[in-house]
Amino acid sequence: MNLKLVFLVIFSVLYVASPADLPKVRTAYIEASDSESATKALHDDLVSVSKSDDKTLVAFKGAVTTMMAKYAKGIKDKKNLFKEGAELLEFAIENNPENVEIRCIRLSVQENVPKITGYTKEIDEDKQFIIENFNSISNKDSREFVKGYISKSEAFNESERQLLQGS
Repeated sequence: MNLKLVFLVIFSVLYVASPADLPKVRTAYIEASDSESATKALHDDLVSVSKSDDKTLVAFKGAVTTMMAKYAKGIKDKKNLFKEGAELLEFAIENNPENVEIRCIRLSVQENVPKITGYTKEIDEDKQFIIENFNSISNKDSREFVKGYISKSEAFNESERQLLQGS
């Protein structure tokens, strides 16, 4: 077997097996909100993320899986994708309940799903949690992601946005 081919195979396996890069996932998630192709690409990038990985990555995988339901063919596939995504999101929250970014990810899903899904019950809880804990976010990229979401979210009023934007 050709040595270059061996290295290519090894590199490919390592790339697929390694969890996604969180800063890139944040950017891709924002892009995915408006694009079927970006949603599918991010979903493919996160396919190797498992429940044992960073819970923020698990939350992003859950959120993008719920987004995939929008593009699925047939009610059964839509329902299964949405359920799988919501379960991953809830798993991430149960395992890291104090993570503001994960709560923001769940809020972004809740705000954008049809009410018929029933997955809108924690909007007020997540919003309040984000307001009360925003200043505890120590990771700069995470803080910017949450701040960016707040600036566009309909869940927050202008005075809340101003309060958090100054933080």
